Amino acid sequence: MKNLRRIVTGHNPDGKSKIMIDGGPSRTLGEDIGGLFEIWNTDGNQIDTLSSEDKADIDVVLSPQKNGTKFRYFAIHPTPKNVSREELEKGTAIAFEKMGASHERVDTSRHPSMHKTKTIDYIILLKGDITLLLDEDEVRLKPFNVVVQRGTNHAWINNGNEPALLIAVLIDSEFRN
Repeated sequence: MKNLRRIVTGHNPDGKSKIMIDGGPSRTLGEDIGGLFEIWNTDGNQIDTLSSEDKADIDVVLSPQKNGTKFRYFAIHPTPKNVSREELEKGTAIAFEKMGASHERVDTSRHPSMHKTKTIDYIILLKGDITLLLDEDEVRLKPFNVVVQRGTNHAWINNGNEPALLIAVLIDSEFRN
């Protein structure tokens, strides 16, 4: 994931637009199993375009804070061959714990990585061959397919032999279901 680049704009004190940050994601988590690569976060407060503060340079957690957003790349490696369901469950539980999301794993009966967040997510598959699993359905995605994930229990499965790369915007939300 060496080619991941983000350009963050802002203003100088005279109100002229400029580049404030140009580089890779400031924080990552779980690169050995795919990973989350933070691009930007908001917290629901006013955005200061004069600040050069890197809003993604905080601990990587799955969901945004209340009234906030997360913008990230995420990668999914293929499931290693000959891994038992028990081993997959244990590894997934550890991964979700590391990103502060153990409580998001509400029903893993279909797959160990099933989880449900209180977010609306806009997700684009950039590279790879992924299946989106839901409780009752599944759909195979190809590059540039878009998913609007509306707070449902789901998992991502890599069908290929190479890591898949997706980009996501997560927005803290309330749901009626």
